[in-house]
Amino acid sequence: MNKKSENINYHIGYWIFVILVLTRVFGFSWGNNTAAFFFVSMLLPIVLGTSYFFNYVLVPKFYLTKKYQKFAFYTFCMAIISVYLEIIILVISYIYLVNLSYQNLSPNATQIVLLAVIVYLLVFIGSFLLMMNQITENRLVIQALLDDKEKMKKSFLEIISNRKTTKIPYDDIVYIESLSNYIQVITVKDQIVSKEKISNLCSRLPDVFLRIHRSFIINTDRIKNISSDEVMVDDVFLTIGRSYRKAVKESLNNNN
Repeated sequence: MNKKSENINYHIGYWIFVILVLTRVFGFSWGNNTAAFFFVSMLLPIVLGTSYFFNYVLVPKFYLTKKYQKFAFYTFCMAIISVYLEIIILVISYIYLVNLSYQNLSPNATQIVLLAVIVYLLVFIGSFLLMMNQITENRLVIQALLDDKEKMKKSFLEIISNRKTTKIPYDDIVYIESLSNYIQVITVKDQIVSKEKISNLCSRLPDVFLRIHRSFIINTDRIKNISSDEVMVDDVFLTIGRSYRKAVKESLNNNN
């Protein structure tokens, strides 16, 4: 019963940091933070485009598939194009920011090699951070899969009912309902009562089970119909709790 959500705060935070650092570097050399900010703002789309093209196109499509020659060729082409675009930015800066006076440009800004180094330094720093983030996410996914595999090894839910250990096959469970200080496991054949807490069952059930309400956990394999506030499992209609609706929708969309 795992949930995965994508967080773009990492990307936003990184690029805000890049803008601040570059503005500070060029502003200190230039002696004009405002002009440096505009210069960096014009340079940023090139850095963004280069970084995401490298990380999300070249690396997965060529490097990770061991097509090293194509990876090297397209990386070289990307470098040429990005340097060419940098020159265009320099020309625009020359026209609009320093009133056609080349001498007023920052010494750092006039060195195209230095600009290229800065761009690719940012690209590779971003690549390293992205790689570390992906490694962490992959470890969490692998651990979740291992945990789910352990749960599925049993293929049954083990609970105490009438002071006896009862094993209920997962496939037989339609839904689980919490009633005051006990639960009912509704199966295709009968109802089994236990003094377990429904919250304790969540961590013991595989991903095929989904909590839709503070009182209900359903077997998603038995869903017959679903609306925004109600789900039908076998021939029973159950209410989706208001606070669970978003998570239920995301979970079922991911499973589909």
